[in-house]
Amino acid sequence: MKLSLKQVGKSVGAAVHLYPLDLSLVPGAVTVLLGATQAGKTSVMRLMAGLDVPTTGRVWVDEQDVTGTPVRERNVAMVYQQFINYPSMTVFDNIASPLRLRGEAEMERKVTHLAQRLRIDPFLKRLPAELSGGQQQRVALARALAKNAPLMLLDEPLVNLDYKLREELRDELTQLFATGDSTVVYATTEPGEALLLGGYTAVLQEGRLLQYGATLDVFRRPESLDVARAFSDPPLNVLHARQSGSSWQIAHGPALDLKSLSAQTADITLGIRAAALRVQGRAQDVSVMGRVQLAEISGTDTYVHLQTAMGELVMQRTGVHFFELGSQIEVFLNPDDVYVFAPQGQLLRAPLAFEKGGR
Repeated sequence: MKLSLKQVGKSVGAAVHLYPLDLSLVPGAVTVLLGATQAGKTSVMRLMAGLDVPTTGRVWVDEQDVTGTPVRERNVAMVYQQFINYPSMTVFDNIASPLRLRGEAEMERKVTHLAQRLRIDPFLKRLPAELSGGQQQRVALARALAKNAPLMLLDEPLVNLDYKLREELRDELTQLFATGDSTVVYATTEPGEALLLGGYTAVLQEGRLLQYGATLDVFRRPESLDVARAFSDPPLNVLHARQSGSSWQIAHGPALDLKSLSAQTADITLGIRAAALRVQGRAQDVSVMGRVQLAEISGTDTYVHLQTAMGELVMQRTGVHFFELGSQIEVFLNPDDVYVFAPQGQLLRAPLAFEKGGR
């Protein structure tokens, strides 16, 4: 399915939910809508599905204008945070319902296969009310996958699941999406989820589309500081610097030699992802002293919050590490790993490894 939004916007009274935007999805691929709560992700999905009619612009599917065509007349599968199952039907029958409508053969095998991949096969004979919220969400997800619609819309479908299961199902969904023919739109607030799902990512903020492209390209070369912030978890470290001779002096910090930077301004903003900070220096690194305010373990990573003369910084280290609270530590940064933005926010230079299509 080829779906395009052309200058589509949505307002309710004086409130603007979505500013006019153009977005053409890559057919058969996964497009992630990435943004914080209230960014406009659900508004975009409702317009794609036909649940809402845009205030401005048109919605096109396979070169046909479907603006105003209601959802019941479109072949769309949807799963939202507020999942919906048929309460009087067993889990098996919930998943099987779209297969029955199509009169598909081998229905039992297909239902069992989906249930196994989503870890709900022990509950096939139960009613949805007998399951936990997370299990019911997986039933709704399995039914949507069974429908095998040309357009599949998933609005934070894993948000109600625990961390371990969420990680497992992300991998499963990536494989399921890769073997299907559907164009998938997946909304999330988590940058890590966008990277795991791959495909393409559209970054939204306060109802505006900031950037759309291949997920790795958007992550590596955000066009603006706002996109870089949205695509960074933990939060992007943001510092300000001023030109001083041939280098750039960070306020209350070291001077950086920012190779290949030809800025037309004396003031710049630096974006440093947490993983770019290290505890062991390398050639050309600069060092910063910081006091450990917090060290937290999340999954397989350790996040260290530091108070420095430049302000607060967050460092991400792979693995489980111990840092004594209040202790002084030295961290290192290579100028080649820094994002550089103009005062107005547009990208001037990505880390050198990502410049000119570098990988």
